Amino acid sequence: MRNVMALLTGVLFISMISTAVVAEDNQNLEGSFKELSRNTEWKKTDRIELQFDAYHPQGMTKVGDTYYMSSVEILEKPEKYETPENGYDRSAGKGIGHLFIFDEQGKLLKDIKLGEADMYHPGGIDFDGENIWVPVAEYRPDSESIVYKVDTDTLESNEAFRVNDHIGGVVHDDKTGKNLGVSWGSREFYEWGKQGKELKKEKNDSHFIDYQDCENAGGGKMICSGIAELNNPASETGKYELGGLALLDMKDFSVEHEVPLAEFSSQGHVITRNPVFLEESDGRLQLFAVPDDDDEASLVIYETGIDEE
Repeated sequence: MRNVMALLTGVLFISMISTAVVAEDNQNLEGSFKELSRNTEWKKTDRIELQFDAYHPQGMTKVGDTYYMSSVEILEKPEKYETPENGYDRSAGKGIGHLFIFDEQGKLLKDIKLGEADMYHPGGIDFDGENIWVPVAEYRPDSESIVYKVDTDTLESNEAFRVNDHIGGVVHDDKTGKNLGVSWGSREFYEWGKQGKELKKEKNDSHFIDYQDCENAGGGKMICSGIAELNNPASETGKYELGGLALLDMKDFSVEHEVPLAEFSSQGHVITRNPVFLEESDGRLQLFAVPDDDDEASLVIYETGIDEE
């Protein structure tokens, strides 16, 4: 029990420190991101085995040296209908939504279960300096979602608001108190007020990638990561995973800068397939990702601006 309390105390201490510096860390992120191009070299600097079953990771953020990662545990996979039923193109399936907290060694510190009834699929997450914002939706388009706030001091989760759609990722604007979100496949953007009232809903004009995870980059900008599956007859699966990153203006959702990524995991998945988190340090970008699933999952870390020895 003492060991468990010590671990959780460490999480709380780190979160208090990070609250004070999160805004400062974001100040240079936008500028460094705009320096990225398709010719940028990403060098893998570390690979950390996760000492727990990660299931199917979705969103990630980093608070100090502690990681928060949402994931869906699928108990029964949704099945496509031959014709839509009750407005749905597939069954609900069954599962469990998780928010995992783990340390730099990949050791699990806490598993917070989120969701309700058919809503068990967490999406992309964001940290606002005090809370982790986590959407949990049905595992099908045009469905329903609950957006949760998880206090990083107490680790208590509370429902913030509900949405009559599948929300695949949430970003909190700490300056305005508003929340932004993306739908299934990020085909639509949402904006909600402080109490969860819908203020805006717009179509996503970019078809470069589907956004899987987004985060507040400071200065009214957000960075989204994701993939697009393209046809590839030369592949055994017939698919090619195109990975990418995009910088968007939070006011009108316009894309200010976007780049492809062609780094792949040991399991053959592009590194932006699942959760991604970016940090800036001394003009270099660090990219943290968990592109693989289940017991094959590991945290991979890449950096830009590293000279070859």
